[in-house]
Amino acid sequence: MILSTDYNTLEQKGITEDQLKEQITRFNEGFPALEIIRPAIPNNGITILNASETEKYANKLKDQIESGISVSKFVPASGAATRMFKDLYQYLENPVPLKTLEINHPVVKFIELLPRFAFFGLIQEKLKIYNLNNVHVRKSRAEDIIKAVLGEEGLNYGQLPKGLIHFHKYENDIRTAMEEHLAEGASYALNKNGLVNIHFTVSPEHHELFKEMLYQKGPLIENRFDVGLDVSFSFQKPHTDTLAVTPDNEPFRDENGQLVFRPGGHGALIENLNEQNAELIFVKNIDNVVPEHLLNTTISYKKALGGMLLEVKETIFSFLEQLEKAPAQITIERIIKFINEQLSVKLPENFPVLSDDEKVSYLKGFLNRPMRVCGMVKNEGEPGGGPFIIKEQSGQESLQILESSQINMDDLHQVKQLKSATHFNPVDLVCYVKNYKGAKFDLTKYIDPQTGFISEKSLSGRPLKALELPGLWNGAMANWITLFVEVPIETFNPVKTVNDLLRPQHQPTV
Repeated sequence: MILSTDYNTLEQKGITEDQLKEQITRFNEGFPALEIIRPAIPNNGITILNASETEKYANKLKDQIESGISVSKFVPASGAATRMFKDLYQYLENPVPLKTLEINHPVVKFIELLPRFAFFGLIQEKLKIYNLNNVHVRKSRAEDIIKAVLGEEGLNYGQLPKGLIHFHKYENDIRTAMEEHLAEGASYALNKNGLVNIHFTVSPEHHELFKEMLYQKGPLIENRFDVGLDVSFSFQKPHTDTLAVTPDNEPFRDENGQLVFRPGGHGALIENLNEQNAELIFVKNIDNVVPEHLLNTTISYKKALGGMLLEVKETIFSFLEQLEKAPAQITIERIIKFINEQLSVKLPENFPVLSDDEKVSYLKGFLNRPMRVCGMVKNEGEPGGGPFIIKEQSGQESLQILESSQINMDDLHQVKQLKSATHFNPVDLVCYVKNYKGAKFDLTKYIDPQTGFISEKSLSGRPLKALELPGLWNGAMANWITLFVEVPIETFNPVKTVNDLLRPQHQPTV
């Protein structure tokens, strides 16, 4: 039930009463499960590039940038890194002697291997009274060390976003995740004018900290790579927050009787992406970076994905220009073959019986959409969404990145398709967002609103249900033209917990 006192809250957020009622209806009705036809696998939905193709596409990107195409990099970097330090926080709730914990306990590993972290020197400065080079001292002072890492009097990592956590150590420097994105972007998001365009979505409370880090370290990156940095920031829009409800789907209110809203998830960032002006946009998560000495493979494949997208774009634009004229039957047949073989999907079963004019109209609508190429890595046990071929309500097949929450786990056939997947999504995207006439697409028009999901949370010990918007690379891009390409596992190096920084790919060269 909406109260008269709620309208001020809605006005402040920019949410209409109709939108609020629509969200409540969504809680009551839920979201339909998607119909998986089959998982996308190598040579049947996922393209495998050989060495010569990788080089050819990388050169294609290089040539297009020299011709003046605009390129940028988009990095979702919102939120605090609290989950990254979950094990450390749990230890502080009940600090015990480390000798009483299992030898492979995350906190034992963290303390024993502390000198291997890039921020070890910073901790030494904060705790000069201890000889932290001595493992026995570290073990006896574990609680003090962890408080110095997380607390405001120390490094304050518990309140910082992942982008501002020091990930990697160099001979004379340490770098945050943000700095590594700047360094990486210098190699493939460099425009003809010498500027590297990179956009970070951040939380408002962290904005000044990001700007300060950019001011301090940006010139070092510019000098190191002989580039100029054009870095911008934006926040998740307040009107993309979603209402929380009780288990009975009534609006959830706090102790003051105010409606409780929650961020709508990374799918809300489609609006931020929509505000970018570049033609070609690389998208990558904030925590998926490596030190400079391991960048070659990542850069090689980033360039290849970009070049491949540009080649596909040229083909599609040519088809659209031909469809504007009086297309011959051979042209329609060539387009159908391209859709089947290059885009790995079939047209609806009723397509052959359409009139020529209807076929042309359908193909125009199908081809005139935003485009993306998504890197996929072989599934080696990491969590994440996967690449699938689904059937839409219209009967059209499409390539989609799906999460398990979007799949009917009570349907044995659908579960079988899920388990048959060979690859998963590392969030390695390249997007082309202008149409064949040079106008920018409105990306908010290509969202599938049926692809959100409902999760169970709590607030102050009270259970609630939260509404997640269609994910940025899931339902928010559901109606894009999509291609999947296999990329090496070496390009996927996420940092989900602090101890992930101990993996060899996050350590300095020997």
